[in-house]
Amino acid sequence: MDKTVHVWDVSKGHCMRIIYGVSPQLCIRFHPVNNNLLSVGNGNKEINELNFSTGHIVCKLLFENEITAMDNGHTGQHLFAGDAQGCIYSVKVNSHTGAISRSHKNRSIRNKSPITTVQYRTFSFVARGPVLLACARDGNICLFSVALEVQGYLTLLCSLKLAPRSHNIGASFCPLLSLGKGEFVVSGSEDANVYFYDLTRPKHACVNKLQGHGSTVIGVAWNHGENLLASSDSDGTVIVWKRAQGA
Repeated sequence: MDKTVHVWDVSKGHCMRIIYGVSPQLCIRFHPVNNNLLSVGNGNKEINELNFSTGHIVCKLLFENEITAMDNGHTGQHLFAGDAQGCIYSVKVNSHTGAISRSHKNRSIRNKSPITTVQYRTFSFVARGPVLLACARDGNICLFSVALEVQGYLTLLCSLKLAPRSHNIGASFCPLLSLGKGEFVVSGSEDANVYFYDLTRPKHACVNKLQGHGSTVIGVAWNHGENLLASSDSDGTVIVWKRAQGA
């Protein structure tokens, strides 16, 4: 919110670099193929492609509203961005030059509610191809199939409507759980619990919940092996959960 991008050395816990901007920096992603490219969505209704080595902007793309959440496709040729009014954009990216251009706009989130999570997944058994998870502050969780051959065109597969939130609450795919039947996601909540949902069963979506926080759970994230789940709350507490043996 102080208009800067901070780059951290996680193992040492200190800031390596600060890149200064002119508006709040709201979401950020390294390019999955060219790690010298950094995509930054900001409060000035822009996505900026930065040269990570120099901190200079190599390309700028203007939108109608603030960009609040983003994720890359696995090839790096597509970027998916959500804005403060519930729109999701497919953006073409040149992996070499950092040039970006809009290709599609999706308005499946009916209420003009900020997008709090955009997450891409390479393959889903439900879609038989790549999918995109999008969550909005009004409580909508949506699953889209992604047509990479049509410049990242999105088609709504299923959705889940939860209670509206006053916080920007994140969610994440659960790839290991989704190897069986269903499409599972994990989400924070304002009742201080962590919930697991199967998006293919909207009437009986909740399949598990974790209790341990004392305030609104805002963020959730898996480790690489998906045997550890970290959740963070509005009081600054982070809990790391370990997957039970045989679960």
